[in-house]
Amino acid sequence: MLSFESDYIEGAHPRILERFIETNMEQLSGYGADCYTASAKEKIAAACSLPLYNEQTGEGSLQIAFLTGGTQTNQIIIDTMLRPYEGVFAATTGHISAHEAGAIEFTGHKVLTLPSHDGKIDAQELDAAVTDFYADGNHEHMVFPGLVYISHPTEYGTLYSKKELTALSETCRKHKLPLFMDGARLGYGLASSESDMSLADIASLCDVFYIGGTKIGALCGEAVVFTHKNMPAHFVNLIKKHGALLAKGRLLGVQFDTLFTDSLYFSISRNAIERADELKTALKSKGYRFFIDSPTNQQFVILENSRIEELKKHVTFSFWEKYDDSHTVVRFATSWATTPEKVSKLISFL
Repeated sequence: MLSFESDYIEGAHPRILERFIETNMEQLSGYGADCYTASAKEKIAAACSLPLYNEQTGEGSLQIAFLTGGTQTNQIIIDTMLRPYEGVFAATTGHISAHEAGAIEFTGHKVLTLPSHDGKIDAQELDAAVTDFYADGNHEHMVFPGLVYISHPTEYGTLYSKKELTALSETCRKHKLPLFMDGARLGYGLASSESDMSLADIASLCDVFYIGGTKIGALCGEAVVFTHKNMPAHFVNLIKKHGALLAKGRLLGVQFDTLFTDSLYFSISRNAIERADELKTALKSKGYRFFIDSPTNQQFVILENSRIEELKKHVTFSFWEKYDDSHTVVRFATSWATTPEKVSKLISFL
């Protein structure tokens, strides 16, 4: 079977596996207090064009932690940054709103939804929502806004422009709301030809974001970046309270140290975009209809239900949503490991 089901169906990039073998018998301190985790933090800080925070001197601004998966990361960041009476704004189609099994609500915080515009939220609508909340004479009886969540790319593979992200950042700072970017597929967003932002731009505009590894070459792992000395106090303690602190923190440190050596993270991200562009071009030439114009590695195609059943005999892919009684929107996702040959086979089946 050929699979375009998601971007985490392969294991890890060969260089990561090689580094695991090379470092396997080294005796290293646990919980992220090892040399490879420290090196990874330095390399990520350099890519963000910001200095790491130094606890001894108080200099620098960037604080970095490593977690194993996206849902875990979203839940821990949101739970530890919110006060007990606060909730988090997100698009109605946002990952925490739709596909995380109520993980945020499980911690006692409500997801406050905003209209979705191709997966994105609008700065003016955010401004109006916060203004209306405080104008309501009963707001003490309501869930307070405490954080704004976005993802880049979004659930629909779309991207925020630098202008859009700047507007959101300014609105958040106006209302003293931290801006949190889910970067599970951040590498694919940065690699897109339609992206006008760098990692440094994101670091300057967001209060916290994470660099996804699980979907981009790592066995598992996300690098959480707090941009201005705003990591919650005793964050390691809080991670452990959530049951998410790895004793063998080296597992994450070695992977991100490898991904951020010689720009590996960015080069393998480009592969996914190039393969998605090949697929998109071929399907357009054959008259296929797209549900949304995605510039990243997720492509959403409208297929006749009868053709879907035939295609399932050869290819795995994701159901996205019902289009009408005879058509369904499906998703084909390329990844860091997708080859031109695999794309050609998929096109031939279609």
